[in-house]
Amino acid sequence: MSVRWTYAFLDLPASAVGRTGEFWTAVTGTRLSEPSGEHGEFVTLSADGADACVGLQRVGSGPGGAHLDFSVDDVPAFAAHASRVGAETVAEHEGWTVLRSSAGQLFCAVPWHGESARPPVVHGSRFDQVCLDLPPSGFDAEVAFWSALLPDWGSTPGSRPEFHVLAPPAGLPVRILLQRLEEDRPVSAHPDLACADIAAARARHERLGAVVTAAFDHWTVMRDPAGGTYCLTGRDPETGGLPRPSDRRG
Repeated sequence: MSVRWTYAFLDLPASAVGRTGEFWTAVTGTRLSEPSGEHGEFVTLSADGADACVGLQRVGSGPGGAHLDFSVDDVPAFAAHASRVGAETVAEHEGWTVLRSSAGQLFCAVPWHGESARPPVVHGSRFDQVCLDLPPSGFDAEVAFWSALLPDWGSTPGSRPEFHVLAPPAGLPVRILLQRLEEDRPVSAHPDLACADIAAARARHERLGAVVTAAFDHWTVMRDPAGGTYCLTGRDPETGGLPRPSDRRG
């Protein structure tokens, strides 16, 4: 029942898919796969010599966001485990299942197809984390839920009181950061990139059409050309961790 691979999916209105795909393939040095899914709603960002771990999903309604897919050997067993620790089953498809966490974050259990090679670091950064933005009232329960769902992941407090990190076993490409917000609002999620040099990454992303919406000591909040929020964070792009003990984000 261990997770064998992870995907970070950006959930996008149809009008945003083209611009988002162009931006993120340029940022990550990848190309878009052929569409898949019953309605052609899925594409992944593919790199030569590596397995995809980031994808785009066209959604029919809502503002979009991000979610995680967990690739496993036994989807029904993983879904049953998720239900035991507090998840709700949202939909069952042929071969894969959509679930919802205790705070309302969607995620999927999908079959593992042998993925094992992480995409490389590109221009000093790597798309490697999904951050769940949580209301204060649901933060502790969500930490407990994800820690129980993923018992073989490292579950530790982050560098600041409002952060909690779930670091996957070696070789898996996507980490989870839980962030406690200051206000009560529905859970949402956004991607984070680990950057060796935030200023250099920011300049490159701005040249590709992104804009800065907020800057802090150790992370910068960006908006991609289609309006999606993401962060550039001061972490080691090889390991995903902080380069040294400090108060840096994550």
